[in-house]
Amino acid sequence: MRTIAVYSVKGGVGKTSIAANLAWCSAQQSRRRTLLWDLDPQGGAGFLFGVDPDARARAGKLFDKSIDPASLICATTTEQLDLLPADRSLRSLDGLLASLGKRKRLARLTEALSPHYDRIILDCPPVLNEISQQIFRAADVIIVPLSPSPLARRALEVIRDELAQELKTHAPILPVFSMIDRRRSLHRDACAAEPEWPVIPMASTVEQMAARRAPLGAFDRTSPAAQAFTALWTGIERKLAAQDKT
Repeated sequence: MRTIAVYSVKGGVGKTSIAANLAWCSAQQSRRRTLLWDLDPQGGAGFLFGVDPDARARAGKLFDKSIDPASLICATTTEQLDLLPADRSLRSLDGLLASLGKRKRLARLTEALSPHYDRIILDCPPVLNEISQQIFRAADVIIVPLSPSPLARRALEVIRDELAQELKTHAPILPVFSMIDRRRSLHRDACAAEPEWPVIPMASTVEQMAARRAPLGAFDRTSPAAQAFTALWTGIERKLAAQDKT
């Protein structure tokens, strides 16, 4: 089992869309038993798969082990893809983790799920606190979505600095340009400056995911955006395979 975190300290960069589509690619393209774990209290990943937040607000209780993950995990309409949805209880997760003093609680929880899943995709909140530290320790690769703006690039440097200061070794970072419109010179210039970074285009079909409450693969898998997500997932799988050989 390998854990892929989709993380950024900056909101509004397409993080949840990327996490949802990578989870679909994992389950359908790679035929992996996949869990999409929504750690963002906004619950966007669950919304995209037609799952509404649990009114009992129990997601935070996973971290003090007062409930079993199986009681919250639900199947999606995508074969081999399950969802662990977020709810409002995750708003206080930072304080809970700090009080527990268990620096690898998220890593231990993902390890416990390894008999049931080949890939776990974490849709992470845009925070820099104990939650992000837990994510860094749990992840085998960290996907960082970026818009082509100076502020977004600054956010990437913040993440790199945080990892360097807090962890002796950490998962590799894979920056991804998100919501790229090549008609704009700023976007073209940013992509030209980092030609190795994957690119997810700005497209109306990506926006339709929220209206349809489904990933692109469910309704428009031949679109350029869907093909970009597929290419991104292929690159991630290759990176994980390379890790396995070292």
